[in-house]
Amino acid sequence: MTHFLPTAEHPDGHRLEDLLNALRRDLVVRMGKIVDDERPEARHVLSNDVRILTLLSECIDLAEDSSRVLARSFGPSRPGHHRIGTD
Repeated sequence: MTHFLPTAEHPDGHRLEDLLNALRRDLVVRMGKIVDDERPEARHVLSNDVRILTLLSECIDLAEDSSRVLARSFGPSRPGHHRIGTD
């Protein structure tokens, strides 16, 4: 069972790309709060966050691509039904 993504048992779940976008927004807000902190620890965390932001953006692109493939091949998703996979 998933906690965040939609399944037949959890049809009100969120699309992966929506979750990743929300996470990216939160990360950008946090980065804005530490961008002017010149301490080495803050610089280190900011550097890590920039890398994470890049990877999140790549993940969002992949998730959106998967959604396009599924929509093109099997039509729109319907709550409570999965387009691919098994129970």
